[in-house]
Amino acid sequence: MKFKNNIEVGVFVERPNRFNARVMLNGEEIVVHVPNTGRCREILKPNTKIILREELNPSRKTKYDLIAAYKDESKLINIDSQIPNKVVKEALQKRLIKELNDYEIIESEKFYGSSRFDFRLTNSLGEVYYLEVKGVTLEFNEKASFPDAPTERGTKHVLELIEAKKNGYGAGIMFLIQMEEVLSFTPNYIMDPKFGEVVKLAKKNDVDIYAYSCKVTEKSIEILKEIEVNL
Repeated sequence: MKFKNNIEVGVFVERPNRFNARVMLNGEEIVVHVPNTGRCREILKPNTKIILREELNPSRKTKYDLIAAYKDESKLINIDSQIPNKVVKEALQKRLIKELNDYEIIESEKFYGSSRFDFRLTNSLGEVYYLEVKGVTLEFNEKASFPDAPTERGTKHVLELIEAKKNGYGAGIMFLIQMEEVLSFTPNYIMDPKFGEVVKLAKKNDVDIYAYSCKVTEKSIEILKEIEVNL
């Protein structure tokens, strides 16, 4: 997907809280919104080159969203937490996820039990598949992992997917890696061991575990290829 709004390049200064950051843009220090409540500490460092998207909403307190940053000056990582669902939906519509090509009806934000999953897919036979998407921004030595902060909500979603599978539905987790140069994915057992263990439990219960990298530019992001998953 291509970003329709104006894109600017700035320099990161600091992040005083989860929602805002101070950046330099055209020689002026301004406050921008950070659309990611994760820590992103390995990405958002002082003097890092960042990408800003102008938001044309007069009721907003900030004019820009900080949507991406260059890690180690060369690896561009998209950090917008609203992007993964949009990228996956586009990929589903274009039949770019081969394992899910049989599902023709794509519905967003659908409930199963007490969880609201990102997608409910239905094929011509009426078979239903629940898909949960997790955006991944954490990377080290070309290995991606999730989460970068403990996620009780994520654990709850995985347990609900296991329940859906046991009740005869298709179920899967898509880890969308918001960068290009990665070789493999693994749950972040150090940051959230409980989440890692329930992902392994999901695999044992035949819940599908996918990981896909993305091609990221300053003005676009799209799904790229499937990545090895190590549990």
